[in-house]
Amino acid sequence: MSEKFDFLVIGSGGAGLSYALRVAAFGSVAIITKKDKAESNTNYAQGGLASVLDENDRFEDHIEDTLIAGAGLCHPEVVDMVVRSGPDVVHELLDWGARFTSKDGKLDLGREGGHSKQRIVHAADRTGKEIESALLTAAEKHSNIRVFEHHFALELITEHHLGKKVTRYDTDTHCFGAYVFDTRSGRVEAIFSRATLIATGGVGQVYLHTTNPSIATGDGIAMAFRAKARVANMEFMQFHPTTLHIPEANSFLISEAVRGKGAILRGRDGSAFMAGYDDRAELAPRDIVARSIDNYLKKTGEECVYLDVTHIDNDTIINHFPHITETCRLYGIDITRDWIPVVPAAHYLCGGVITDMEARTFIHGLFCAGEVAFTGLHGANRLASNSLLEAIVFSKRAAEQSVSYIRDVRWNTEVPEWDDSGTVNSEEEILISHNKQELQQVMWNYVGIVRSDLRLERAFRRTRFLYEETEDYYHRTKVSVPLCELRNLIANAYMIIRSAMSRKESRGLHYTTDYPQTVESENHDTII
Repeated sequence: MSEKFDFLVIGSGGAGLSYALRVAAFGSVAIITKKDKAESNTNYAQGGLASVLDENDRFEDHIEDTLIAGAGLCHPEVVDMVVRSGPDVVHELLDWGARFTSKDGKLDLGREGGHSKQRIVHAADRTGKEIESALLTAAEKHSNIRVFEHHFALELITEHHLGKKVTRYDTDTHCFGAYVFDTRSGRVEAIFSRATLIATGGVGQVYLHTTNPSIATGDGIAMAFRAKARVANMEFMQFHPTTLHIPEANSFLISEAVRGKGAILRGRDGSAFMAGYDDRAELAPRDIVARSIDNYLKKTGEECVYLDVTHIDNDTIINHFPHITETCRLYGIDITRDWIPVVPAAHYLCGGVITDMEARTFIHGLFCAGEVAFTGLHGANRLASNSLLEAIVFSKRAAEQSVSYIRDVRWNTEVPEWDDSGTVNSEEEILISHNKQELQQVMWNYVGIVRSDLRLERAFRRTRFLYEETEDYYHRTKVSVPLCELRNLIANAYMIIRSAMSRKESRGLHYTTDYPQTVESENHDTII
């Protein structure tokens, strides 16, 4: 079974939905999402979207803040383009129905770590949910957009499926769509498209502790990598410094904006320790705050630190952070009176599939936007709230290029149906869950906030064994979402480890005890 669309979107977050809304006027659009259409990393984004909108702010200030956070690896031309696109993005989202928090008739602009000015557009502390809801509502009204829920994209369709050997250095490889697994019917379908956008989000589930939802298994990066796209800077995984330290809370994120409002990080004894690590204290960039907490915990032997907002006016806290307030209350914490126990967790990947400034990959007809993409904006460390901005900016540029691209593209219907002959249904799901847990534990212990050559070598050996075992299992059994997600997680772990092993310095989010200094000769992207 196969279907044809002008545009295929893999992922239903902010990047995918905004792209779909833009291209729908020029052809048919299929959106593939492996869970419900509202389940995405965008939906979980609390902080906001960074944009220069205040009269006391300047584009140059936002650019400088981004470059400083990026630790020498940002691509300046990309930073300039994205930052200057900010106001237009905000107005577009407002036109699509997003309702951002206002004060006295103006957008209420917050401030987060690493930002020198008030420039964070937000919807209380559920900004991602508000953007996702507005875009979904608009997409559901468009007759050219069809959403395939509970469909899992397995592989991109390229010349490889026509019998041609494709290498990572081919310059004439094309994407014709994807093989997609309908999890309800159990069938694998070929969905053909003239242009394909990958917008599958990040890889947080490769780690034991993460703020990401369960869907963040790096599917898009792994698919593109297997299709021989190029990938870069996978060593730069951002760990959010403050997630709720209660097992049942699943690493619930305590927004960067809480520190922006004046929250203080304290040890169990009440000491405000951040000033001893950085002059900016709680407003230092995330990598510094996360590494400081990690170091403090290792020195003291404590399980967590505490975020203190009890000195801030109660109404300010409750009105600005209603979701955080209510979630903490569910776990017995009244944040107006109690300190919030927090620990770091894997949060955002600054690397991904390499694109140019028009969101084009090295595979013709394949575009990427959002966390799945490496655009050059974030460098070695993402500045808070630049991610939603980047996702919308590059989805727009991808849409413009896609519309132009499809004018000269014909359907390719020679691709064979998915072949699973010789495979069997497996009843050994315990093998998948065990390997996933082992992978996450290895990545957390050896490839986390602080790394070393020894830790990375151990991680590489262990993940290599998991890869061989899982690949053998994959080729003998019929596809399932847990098995395919495990394959993708292992592929991403491999790329993260190899990238980290190749960087002989500490820079941004990559910190290694064997090379603690930043080295000018290492001032380059890590390309796989």
